[in-house]
Amino acid sequence: MTTAARPRLLYVTDLAYEARGRRYCDEDIFLTSRLRADFGFDLALCHPADAAALMDSFDLVVIRNSGPVINYLAAYEEFRARALASGTPVYNPLHGRADMAGKQYLLDLTAAGFPVIPTVDRAAHLDRLPEAAEYVVKPSLGADSIGLRVLPRAELASALGDTGSESESGSGLLAQPRIPFSYEVSFYFVDDDFQYALRTSDGGERWKLQPYEPTDADLEFARRFVAWNTLDHGIQRVDACRAPDGELLLVELEDLNPYLSLDLLDSEVRERFVGRMARSLRECLAAAATARTR
Repeated sequence: MTTAARPRLLYVTDLAYEARGRRYCDEDIFLTSRLRADFGFDLALCHPADAAALMDSFDLVVIRNSGPVINYLAAYEEFRARALASGTPVYNPLHGRADMAGKQYLLDLTAAGFPVIPTVDRAAHLDRLPEAAEYVVKPSLGADSIGLRVLPRAELASALGDTGSESESGSGLLAQPRIPFSYEVSFYFVDDDFQYALRTSDGGERWKLQPYEPTDADLEFARRFVAWNTLDHGIQRVDACRAPDGELLLVELEDLNPYLSLDLLDSEVRERFVGRMARSLRECLAAAATARTR
């Protein structure tokens, strides 16, 4: 572990990943240039498959636009195991309960009665889903719509691939009703501080977003999930949809590598976000240093 005066960050990103409707590389080029030039960090960028081999030379590993883990699952699991064993600080910290741990949280939140799109992972639980015109089936380790299918209810049991027995383990797939929402909205947080919100136009494409001014009720909704996740440091994106009854339902709680859509923000909001992220990174480093001296 280095003791350099300027903190050394290993910034994990896949600059070549072709995300639908987004340019990962532009966002990470911007963020790393600002963190280096204006906030006093030394940085090196690496592909997620190389993070385990390189991380020992850095003070903090920052996971950003690294793409769906399902594309490099073995490398990610090796990285997690080595980081946890060595105590290498990671941002976001690896104890997140949401997307970085798979989609189990959607099942947990459904069972706990949170305002989330109802989710099950086995045929025995299909009666827990409301009636809908169509249903979505997707991998529990998926992201970015990889492996997503839209099916009628009659095909759900066979798609989940089990016999309907309560004793069987999950199928590795999730089933949800396809909600006829009016728009989607994302709330962006650094640590537990709300930064900004973006929404689709009515019925618009997922990544054609515009600024959104949340109501107090909207922020209460989003903060409920950030509090549930109990991350002490990090960037989180709370994705929700506006259901037909006007209420928000959680679609996803992204706590591993949420894309930030920084190019859609005005300069004041973007600068505030970068400054808050830099402060969070330093606080994460300080917390790790304190933990090592105990």
